[in-house]
Amino acid sequence: MTLHDAQPHGGTADTANTASLDGYAARINALARELGLEFSAVEFELVPDSFMAEIAIYGLPVRMRHWSFGVRYIQQLVHQKMGNSHMFEVMFPGDPCHAYMAERNSVAENTLVTAHVLGHADFASRNALFLRFGAMAGQRILEQSAARAQRLEIALRRHGQEQVEAVLDAALALEQHVDIHAELHRPAYAAVSGPSAAAGTHDGTSMDDPFAQRYRRLPGEAAVLAAHDAARARLAQRPLVPPQPEYDLLWFIAQHGPELADWERDIFLAVREESFYFYPVFACQIMNEGWASYWHARLLREADFLPPALYLSAIKSHSDVVRPYAAEHQQALAVNPYHLGFCMWEHIIDREGLARARQICRDDDDCSFIRNYLDAELADRLGLFVHESRSDGETRLASRDLRAIREAILTPRYNYGAPCIAATLLNDDGSLVLRHDHQRDGRGLDLERAEQVLAYIARVWRRPVTLHTTDFRGTPQILSSKTDGVPEPPEPTASTTPTAAPTQR
Repeated sequence: MTLHDAQPHGGTADTANTASLDGYAARINALARELGLEFSAVEFELVPDSFMAEIAIYGLPVRMRHWSFGVRYIQQLVHQKMGNSHMFEVMFPGDPCHAYMAERNSVAENTLVTAHVLGHADFASRNALFLRFGAMAGQRILEQSAARAQRLEIALRRHGQEQVEAVLDAALALEQHVDIHAELHRPAYAAVSGPSAAAGTHDGTSMDDPFAQRYRRLPGEAAVLAAHDAARARLAQRPLVPPQPEYDLLWFIAQHGPELADWERDIFLAVREESFYFYPVFACQIMNEGWASYWHARLLREADFLPPALYLSAIKSHSDVVRPYAAEHQQALAVNPYHLGFCMWEHIIDREGLARARQICRDDDDCSFIRNYLDAELADRLGLFVHESRSDGETRLASRDLRAIREAILTPRYNYGAPCIAATLLNDDGSLVLRHDHQRDGRGLDLERAEQVLAYIARVWRRPVTLHTTDFRGTPQILSSKTDGVPEPPEPTASTTPTAAPTQR
């Protein structure tokens, strides 16, 4: 395990600091192996702050470029300038793992980061979700992403920025709408029609059933049944598409877009593949950050080769990372995943041992982790409660009930954080019907933003698109795409819907 500078430096101090860190990193790596951590090789690289910000915004060092990343980049820079954000590292699981550390970090901070990254690498090597999605999406995400970005650049030169960005607008608007229960490389639908797949009568009974035969001979029934049989025959000629609600919208549009060119399908499938890679990071954030924080703290405690001053500085950085609130005597209105995960893993290991913790690390994601292991004692010790924010700006404590706390933490994480929307019918004329399963995800849609996304989809579908949904009051709504004009990029807006979120005192 070695450290590399992203660019050459002429200063003797920088060279000495890198050499010192390299030596500590190698010994921490050996200590981690002794303590039972298992991980692929990790390649560390020291990079400038500007590059760290780009990685955090794009999600990858090299990725398909799009205007929305530029907007996020400006927002990130503002947060950094205001002192509200400090990125120590970004780590990408794989074989090998890649970790980027900010070169302005002190040696103590990057010593802690080294231990933290090894905790992440151990988690990714054990967790079933990381292993499954890593096997599907590949273990060399950086090279794959760079290749996809190169293909996009070719498309930009051939088809122009406006046409390519229209496709990316739609694909990135739907990047969370994948079926996490399906395979990444899945086959097309089998050629089986829905209602006509099984022979029978209109009420589902077999033609050989004696009652059905007598029923067909009743006066006036012959014409009705003949019309029904004719309708079934027409359905048999064209199977229903999709045969059941299809929640993987990126896959469905790539496979069934009436006029999509190959390069357009490639963009949809590329965004979908990256979504599969990132899903475990999203679904296990609390577990993963907590596990890495537990191990960086433990590795630093047991690294007796670290100078006392460096150890104290590194532990102070640890305290800053895992504290529950922004400053002393302040209340946080959001849960810090580092703090919550770290405290939960300590709680589990103290009570049930490290072997049991490793089993949980293997089998769970955040949903099962929070529901099974965030108990009333720990929630009370951490000062967790649910707050409610109203449209008039008032914020008040809503509940200290454990179940409410768990659900408030997990609700934003359900279904990749996206509303449950499925393609339900591809009509003969190529028009598409989408349906929002609001009962499943328990919320309505921001209709203005839903119309914007619908416009993006319609531009690449090139046929009418309809969405059946509800507003935040639960009132049924039907939105239809408008084919005139080019939609403006959506502006990030604060929701006026009353929301509930977990917090800590």
